[in-house]
Amino acid sequence: MNAGANVNSRWAAEAANRLAAIVASSEDAIVGKTLEGIVTDWNQAAESIFGYSATEMVGQSISLLVPPGLEDEEAEILRRIGRGERIEHFETKRRRKDGGIIDVSVTISPVFDRQGDIIGASKIARDITATKRAQQLLMDREAHLQSVLNTVPDAMIVIDPKGVIQSFSATAETLFGYSAEEAIGKNVSTLMPEPDRSRHDSYLARYMTTGERRIIGIGRVVVGRRKNGATFPMELAVGEVKLGEKRHFTGFVRDLTERQETQKRLQELQAELVHMARLTALGEMASTLAHELNQPLTAAASYLNGARRLLDGGRQDDLPMVRGAIESAAEQALRAGQIIRRLREFVARGESDRQPEDLHRLVEEACALALVGAKEAGIHFTLHLADDLPLVMADKVQIQQVLVNLIRNAIDAMQDIATRELTVSVFLADAETVQIDVRDTGSGIAAEILPQLFQPFVTSKPHGMGVGLSISRTIAESHGGRLWAEPGPDSGTIFHLTLRIADAEGFDHVR
Repeated sequence: MNAGANVNSRWAAEAANRLAAIVASSEDAIVGKTLEGIVTDWNQAAESIFGYSATEMVGQSISLLVPPGLEDEEAEILRRIGRGERIEHFETKRRRKDGGIIDVSVTISPVFDRQGDIIGASKIARDITATKRAQQLLMDREAHLQSVLNTVPDAMIVIDPKGVIQSFSATAETLFGYSAEEAIGKNVSTLMPEPDRSRHDSYLARYMTTGERRIIGIGRVVVGRRKNGATFPMELAVGEVKLGEKRHFTGFVRDLTERQETQKRLQELQAELVHMARLTALGEMASTLAHELNQPLTAAASYLNGARRLLDGGRQDDLPMVRGAIESAAEQALRAGQIIRRLREFVARGESDRQPEDLHRLVEEACALALVGAKEAGIHFTLHLADDLPLVMADKVQIQQVLVNLIRNAIDAMQDIATRELTVSVFLADAETVQIDVRDTGSGIAAEILPQLFQPFVTSKPHGMGVGLSISRTIAESHGGRLWAEPGPDSGTIFHLTLRIADAEGFDHVR
């Protein structure tokens, strides 16, 4: 009996030693206290965390660790322990010996004696100051990032590899009409009209299988679908994010509705300005056009009057002369009709219509219109057209407008010059480009005006508005060409206009 008691006593002593060793080596502070809050036990980790030694704390009130303002909290903890409650992972603040305030997570359990009565409390405390600081820093960063994303004009949508929406920004809510709660968890194809809605999952699957990028990292203009079913043009840029084994796709969306409406309006205004420029050019040519039309009409009237007089004579021998006079009158009427046809085509308001055009015909018709009255002004005109010129991709009327403007400017520049030579040359500049040169022997362009010649409202004419060359350059550039000027080798000015050949635009070369 005594031997058994000794064994039990020895086993209990060993167990107590092991428990004491565990308590002493724990990285968590382990503190024992009475129901009145007097410290009875204080391990080494408690010394490290709170700065007090066991000698300093045992026998002292635990309130030494309580910061100002939390006194009632400690009193409530002791009352709950007195009722036998256990407090799990309670986060609070405590004061170190040096006065520093730290964040701690505590678990407090009641301590019972052999009779089952509560005689105190056992507290396990862990310093979570660094963890809390890191959490707060992360929360601050997330809040900052969220505030940035909520203020950028682009909507942001994050999806997983299956196309399920994981994040939906405030701008996305406004743009698509869905709240974040409605959108998150849905397939992103919800935001697309057909046929993309049905095909989107296969797009993702193809990328995941092949790695072939058709939009990721590239961006493109697509069509989006709002909650109410309305569709709109949008610019979509997609990026890929890999976090370990996880992969997500982030889409940035910009609504292009307003931009496209503005662009459409600008195009309408530009077309109107181009049309008005043609009318202005004809207005400036009004007197010479009237003279040009009057010539064939007067000649036709003269031929017809002569034919009438011959018919009034009643001589049979005069019939061949009558026939000849009528044929000449018809030719002059056709000439007048051709002039009117060219004028009607030139001032037509129609939409821009680019198609393969015969450069020979285009240039010849433009020269015929622009040179109205040039002979009477003493202009010597030469046209050099290279053989076998390719078709050009152009809006015929707009390019003729540019040529008419350049030729009329050249004629005006030679009004006070003795030698009035006007030369238009058309040739193949390279494999993709045709060049048209308009050269005059006028007084040239002042050096201070030449650099800004193509800016609106810059002109050397006494009564010009200075928009013709600006519009002409806009037309040239919209055709993928160029328009520039330089002084002639001896005198005057050379204007160079380039156009892309139809082959370069994807059309077959046909002459």
